[in-house]
Amino acid sequence: MSEQTYNLAFVFPGQGSQSVGMLNDLAAAHPEVKQLFERASEALDKNLWTLVAEGPEDELNQTQNTQPAMLAAGYAVWQVWCKESPVRPAWIAGHSLGEYTALVCSEAISFEDGIKLVAARGSLMQEAVPQGVGAMAAILGLEDHEVVKLCADASDNDEGLPEETGAELVSAANFNSPGQVVIAGTRAAVEKAVAAAKEAGAKRAVLLPVSVPSHCALMKPAAEALEDYLQGIGIKTPNTTLIHNVDVIAHSAPDVIRSALVAQLYLPVRWVDTVRFMHDQGVTRFVECGPGKVLAGLNKRIVKEAEHMTLFDSESINKVKELLNA
Repeated sequence: MSEQTYNLAFVFPGQGSQSVGMLNDLAAAHPEVKQLFERASEALDKNLWTLVAEGPEDELNQTQNTQPAMLAAGYAVWQVWCKESPVRPAWIAGHSLGEYTALVCSEAISFEDGIKLVAARGSLMQEAVPQGVGAMAAILGLEDHEVVKLCADASDNDEGLPEETGAELVSAANFNSPGQVVIAGTRAAVEKAVAAAKEAGAKRAVLLPVSVPSHCALMKPAAEALEDYLQGIGIKTPNTTLIHNVDVIAHSAPDVIRSALVAQLYLPVRWVDTVRFMHDQGVTRFVECGPGKVLAGLNKRIVKEAEHMTLFDSESINKVKELLNA
């Protein structure tokens, strides 16, 4: 019998945590991993497991492939955990794309629908901005309000989208941890903001190797198309309290969840607020469920006093079971 633990939160990573071979160890020990990927492959009419297990890396890193690959990977780790342990979190959240993984793990969206949904989301994002027009950059060592201001200074006053007005536009896209903010927008405006951040004393201000400027106004056309697509996706109330990125609120009504997913595409990921909110509700243990250790690193900087764990292969599953007495 499963046991929900009030002070435990599972969090699911998004794009950037993928790597070729990321589930090979887990798949060797747990046949359901490959079985899940077979279901995902059938839903997409594409061999997703071969891509994840063997690459090529540049194809895995294409956003329309990365998104279903990461959702399937996170869900596979979750399924193995559920088989291996009765312990369940009372709280869940996901960083950007990871929010979709959280919705599938909480049975709000079916696995097949989730796979198709994020593949469509990735394609819509890629189509929304021509290659080379958008950019993202990481700014380290400045306060959030400083980054917000330098983005405003680097943007044109015109509120229209660049493809319609020629405006330069940049804004904060991810509030990842104290002193780490990712910005997104048109390449010219992002480069201007990066230069301004360096002048303002940022420890680091660098362009990121991405093809899509996520979580900024350039994604509004993709968000409108995603809103239409979501109408055909069945959504139920999550069976675990799920905190959304865009407003740091747990939603239960399907239409409100749809609206949150649409807004998330062009508004910033409030990850710092999300983690702090769960901590304020009594969460003292955070488990990153899925490939990589990105969120665990961020979360340690957000709430130093909490316990942070990662769950992605057989060794880490055994370690977390031991730590949770599970």
